[in-house]
Amino acid sequence: MSGSPDWRPTASLDVLRLRARLMGVVRRFFDDRGYWEVDTPLVSHERVIDANIEPFVAVAESAAAVGTQPSAGPVLYLQTSPEFAMKRLLAAGTGSIYQLGHVFRHGERGRLHGPEFSMLEWYGVGDTHLAQMQVVEDLVIAVFQSVAAEGRRGTASTRPVSLPPTPFLRTTYRAAFVQHAGADLAVISASQLAQWCVDGGFIAPPGLAADDRDGWLNWLLAELVEPKLGIERPEFLMDYPASQASLARVRPEVPPVAERFELYFGGIELCNGYHELPDADELRRRIGVESKQRRREGLAPLPEPKHLLAATQAGLPDCSGVALGFDRLLMIAMGAGSIGEVTPFGFENY
Repeated sequence: MSGSPDWRPTASLDVLRLRARLMGVVRRFFDDRGYWEVDTPLVSHERVIDANIEPFVAVAESAAAVGTQPSAGPVLYLQTSPEFAMKRLLAAGTGSIYQLGHVFRHGERGRLHGPEFSMLEWYGVGDTHLAQMQVVEDLVIAVFQSVAAEGRRGTASTRPVSLPPTPFLRTTYRAAFVQHAGADLAVISASQLAQWCVDGGFIAPPGLAADDRDGWLNWLLAELVEPKLGIERPEFLMDYPASQASLARVRPEVPPVAERFELYFGGIELCNGYHELPDADELRRRIGVESKQRRREGLAPLPEPKHLLAATQAGLPDCSGVALGFDRLLMIAMGAGSIGEVTPFGFENY
């Protein structure tokens, strides 16, 4: 029929079969290490506190009498991460847990992004973020080994699969700026960052406030540092500024640093990990800081995550957590050019 849409999957069936097998590899990896799989709701009254991540908003229908129109109920959010629900389980005493499932982020689309994607998130009770960096490395190698065992069959590339070199590099946030930007930018003020950009001929994006130090750092990180990370071998970026701790602990150094890391492979971010914050009062304070940042950007303040705060107050165990983009990992391991090549339907074919 002329003009009919292309209904076919964006990934080959061989790739999708391999994807299914790799999901099994991931589950066995964590099962063998004493984690167990949980399955938390995709909707919640609460949302993550990251000011840069927007969820899809749904409105629940309230109960209505038979024969009447349902009315709008409370606001619900499609989850951008299972973090809050998993932390409530941790506080209830689950021990180490993992989850592999779908999450949703508003406004994300492209070669490396989609509004719906598969996330692997896990929490190791008793682990520091340093221990979890090794877990990440072991997991990545296990996935690459499984793809390599298939030869070229099932991959999205005609190139043979090669394992990434180990050990993965570990570079501090501060050292990465010195190495790739040629300056110790992580410890200077917002006005100094702005002047450094002027002197270097860099044109900042419109709307970046002169006093938004973390905004300047994030922009410079994306422009000058991230594209150069993980080129020779996968690379962990660690010890972020305390002002970018999110829900990670802060280590009292000079200057203090967040016990947080991200893994990069060929300039692509694969995961984000924290030594998790156990302090409910500090959590409440950080939510206030994020809400203030949102208000200055013309966005609605964050709702208070009452369940998470109560769970943290009751006692979040010492643990470290990691959120990893499963589709991105498969894209890299299979030699694909986009996540649409390793998922049943890319965004344009939803």
